Amino acid sequence: MDKDSGVQGRVVVITGGGTGIGAAVAERYAADGATVVVVGRRAEPLEAVAARTGATTVVADAADGASARAAVARIVADFGGIDVLILNAGGHGFAPVGETSDEDWASAITANLSTGFVMAREALPALLARAGESGGSEIVLVSSLAGLFAGPSVAGYTVGKHALIGLTRSLARDYSRRGVRVNAVCPGWVRTPMADAEMDEFAAHAPEIGDREAGYAAVTRDVPLGRAAEPAEIASIVRFLGSRDSSYMTGSVLVADGGAHIVDLPTLAFEHAGM
Repeated sequence: MDKDSGVQGRVVVITGGGTGIGAAVAERYAADGATVVVVGRRAEPLEAVAARTGATTVVADAADGASARAAVARIVADFGGIDVLILNAGGHGFAPVGETSDEDWASAITANLSTGFVMAREALPALLARAGESGGSEIVLVSSLAGLFAGPSVAGYTVGKHALIGLTRSLARDYSRRGVRVNAVCPGWVRTPMADAEMDEFAAHAPEIGDREAGYAAVTRDVPLGRAAEPAEIASIVRFLGSRDSSYMTGSVLVADGGAHIVDLPTLAFEHAGM
């Protein structure tokens, strides 16, 4: 283990830590010697991550003030503080505005924005206290390429992920001088259970696609790297932002989408025509 890993011995709390990117982030930090706490609403996936990594599990709802407050209190009591907070919890919101009910809208904003806002608010006293003791703490928000652009019929998800970038900047503006740096990452397609389910649904509704792998190939056809990311690839970026390795960065948004955001959409027709 690298003794200069930048995170060794630090207390890292990860919301949505039971699956996908969150689980990969837990594995990366644990491998680098951090004390990892995974937080989520379901015990079973958290326990599976803990079995692989040695992480501590805390069952809590990151969007509920009382639940998040109790989770933070327990972590501080057990480990003495929080050095790094990874706000990874998120969820669906897949419908256009005209077909989104009040209930579905509230659910999408709760899953994709309130989980970050509430947990950050409740953890800030612990992060600020630790920053004063150690010289700095970090918050990393996991947004999405949908935080920069809009896909079809994903209004709730898109708005929530856009708002996470605003939350990143607001937190950075207010707390960086007090020792808490705040940055965000915007992944494109990543091979997570949620994305797998989307590819399965895609294949079911488009017989010419065929199966999950063909779905991934189709949605990354025009991505310069030509593939979806593995969760570990995004975890490495989160780990960089959530460590002293990124010590002069705050309020930044890193895009990790295989180059999708650099593609000029109007010229794709020329490429597809072989020109």
